[in-house]
Amino acid sequence: MYADDETVRRILLDTGDTWAVVGLSDNRSRAAYGVAGVLQRFGKKIVPVHPKAGTVHGERGYASLADIPFLVDVVDVFVNSDLAGGVADEAVAAGAKAVWFQLGVIDEAAYERTRAAGLAMVMDRCPAIEIPRLEDRA
Repeated sequence: MYADDETVRRILLDTGDTWAVVGLSDNRSRAAYGVAGVLQRFGKKIVPVHPKAGTVHGERGYASLADIPFLVDVVDVFVNSDLAGGVADEAVAAGAKAVWFQLGVIDEAAYERTRAAGLAMVMDRCPAIEIPRLEDRA
């Protein structure tokens, strides 16, 4: 377990409403597309981050975290585990408050670095699964 329920709750409810979704494209068959829609319905502003930088769910995309001209609160990572550590490091450099690695995205060294930098971190979990659990506990 790479995050306790309290960390999950804090990120979803208290960390901020601007979520950069790394790996989000307009491909409706990808998990990132569906999860970003859930985040929007939960009241989050999503910021697509993808090399092709298209508009997704009505939001302008950016090629990288460094290209986003405003602060993001949470960086939600939908890339392969071997690339995720670099994204976590970029999130720290960009001033994010938290990093969320999706289901199956695991990099224990990145987890430790990110937490050591003072950011909240969740790994190998999905906000689209956790949001209904929050609502069930309310």
